[in-house]
Amino acid sequence: MSSLQSSALARVKPSATLAVTAQARQLKAEGRDVIGLGAGEPDFDTPENIKQAAIDAITRGETKYTDADGMPQLKAAISAKFKRENGLDYSTAQIHVAPGGKPVIFNALVATLNPGDEVIVPAPYWVSYPDMVLLAGGEPVTVVGEEKDGFKLRPEVLEAAITPKTRWLILNSPSNPTGAAYTRAELEGLADVLRRHPQVWVLTDDMYEHLVYGDFEYTTIAQVAPDLYERTLTVNGVSKAYAMTGWRIGYAGGPKPLIDLMRKVASQTTSNPTSISQWAAVEALNGPQDFMAERRAAFEKRRDMVVSMLNQTAGVTCATPEGAFYVYPSIAGLIGKTTETGVVIDGDSTFAAELLTAEGVAVVQGEAFGLSPYFRISYATSESVLEEACTRIQRFAASLK
Repeated sequence: MSSLQSSALARVKPSATLAVTAQARQLKAEGRDVIGLGAGEPDFDTPENIKQAAIDAITRGETKYTDADGMPQLKAAISAKFKRENGLDYSTAQIHVAPGGKPVIFNALVATLNPGDEVIVPAPYWVSYPDMVLLAGGEPVTVVGEEKDGFKLRPEVLEAAITPKTRWLILNSPSNPTGAAYTRAELEGLADVLRRHPQVWVLTDDMYEHLVYGDFEYTTIAQVAPDLYERTLTVNGVSKAYAMTGWRIGYAGGPKPLIDLMRKVASQTTSNPTSISQWAAVEALNGPQDFMAERRAAFEKRRDMVVSMLNQTAGVTCATPEGAFYVYPSIAGLIGKTTETGVVIDGDSTFAAELLTAEGVAVVQGEAFGLSPYFRISYATSESVLEEACTRIQRFAASLK
């Protein structure tokens, strides 16, 4: 009997981060004491004014279809946001809205890739980038941002990866999984390379834009290099900054010809994002922004505690990231050691599996993000939970022989 699965789907893997979260949830349901650090989701609640805007929309009867890629009121709010916060001019005709950031990226790739087209994906990468490229018919080309370079792509590495088949470069700053964020000077270095290769478009995923710490100044590439504006898609959303993950609203600004193609994809797939979520997103973008500073400070405090405790863990080292709510510690010092049950730690997948079994801490293996031997922790949970999780990690590492 022939396989039910299409050849396109056979090329991809399920999301590792969602799998870890589901596994932790299942173990909890079975009565295990499990701390899940796999989900990229703020533990804060959606602000009350945003929730009220959704309730008001329901009361007004705003429950019908909207335009396939977002209603005019939300596009206007997004356009104003890009101008206010990023100095970017996008008309409402240059805005695309979808049910989350993931469909925004997928729509762009499906709209533009032909078989054999290459997409440069810097590693460590968000787990979905390579698989979305594969589903869209393209070929992901992984290039590594080494820890010594802050997990960031160096210009000469980008230059070496570009071929006549290269169609896109995906940039994610601050990064999931490392929290690394590109400075203005680092973006200018990449822009210099891109100027020499006019066939390469840039998809910049800015979802963690508002989560940067210390005195780091956030910039996005179309802002730093205005001459690349006509081949840049600037992707963002309300999920992280506004704690609206379940509302599913992502958006992008880009050249109108590209946005028109993305709308065509949306019209035959998801169609419009939920009307009620769109009205909530209007309030998120247009309403008070002052709550962000307090939440950002809370995330920064958690980051510092987690980095400190991990760096006090035998065989583990952890860099301090500039943003997001992740750390990406190395377990190079634990490779080859053996657990109390006789399992050899031969890589980060084994480490993550044994940590979950022994101590009930769910993390995501670095293999899923394209760079080993590391693992990702999301510190988007309370300090007390993080302290207990890091204590368990310390205990597990110390038990290895």
